[in-house]
Amino acid sequence: MGFNITEKLCVAVASSALFDLSESDKVFQEKGYSFYKRYTRQHLNDVFKPGVAFPFVRRLLAINKRFPEQKPVEVVLLSKNDAETGLRVFNSIAHYKLDIIRAGFLSGKSPIEYIPAFNASLFLSANADDVKEAVKAGFPAGTVLGPCSEDDESDDELRIAFDFDGVIVDDAAERIFQEQNLDAFQNNEKDNAKNAMDPGPLFKLFKHLSALQRADKLSERKHPDTYKRFLRISIVTARSAPAHERAINTLRKNRLEVDDAFFLGGIEKGRILEVMKPHIYFDDQMSHLKSSSGKHIPSVHIPFGISNK
Repeated sequence: MGFNITEKLCVAVASSALFDLSESDKVFQEKGYSFYKRYTRQHLNDVFKPGVAFPFVRRLLAINKRFPEQKPVEVVLLSKNDAETGLRVFNSIAHYKLDIIRAGFLSGKSPIEYIPAFNASLFLSANADDVKEAVKAGFPAGTVLGPCSEDDESDDELRIAFDFDGVIVDDAAERIFQEQNLDAFQNNEKDNAKNAMDPGPLFKLFKHLSALQRADKLSERKHPDTYKRFLRISIVTARSAPAHERAINTLRKNRLEVDDAFFLGGIEKGRILEVMKPHIYFDDQMSHLKSSSGKHIPSVHIPFGISNK
């Protein structure tokens, strides 16, 4: 019987998101493909350092240990490398004991068209052009940003933070703000407070995570003395009252829950993220991401909607 991926929370990652490839990329850019291939053969057993998405991916995969019968999470590698040069990446995966066994090696071709084949709710890459191509095609994708992150192995909680507009939901309200003004935006959100917003690029991912969160909470209620929750989901948005109500109602009508919701109304998001220390943070606006970049927050840019025109 074949492996059924349709019910899994599947995340596809490029090797550039999972590991720090800066040294090997420099070889490729300066010396060309033939030299890069020889270089890779000579360094097959040299382990790559963790990349921006490594702490997130490691903890995401650990969820399967909590639910060993269902194994609800799948991470697949989608790489522009050929299979031979991809060996070093798989050797590094084995070194870090990451349960990633499935991959696609495209020998220089864009992996974007294979995102739906793997039922991926997210594709992560350091290649901004690939990510823009994916989002333009309607696929959920983000560009990892910032320095490579140290992973505290003693911290087994998975903290994920999301912007709201242009990430979880579409950018219809954001368009009103940018094309008109703040007052028009606030009035529109107040008038539509009870109307749920349409899904955005990471809605499917958020929904999968919310289902895992419910299972996490249920296990805690069943075994309060022995079970420790592993998943914490937060929203950090520039919305403020009265626009907060529509966001909350959108979550409620879709049976989605969050642990934390910050409605900042223009306060720099980095101030909150520095305290929260998420293992990954998703936002569609580079201006917000830049405020957290100096605070060593693993961040992902979602190039979606009017904010990226």
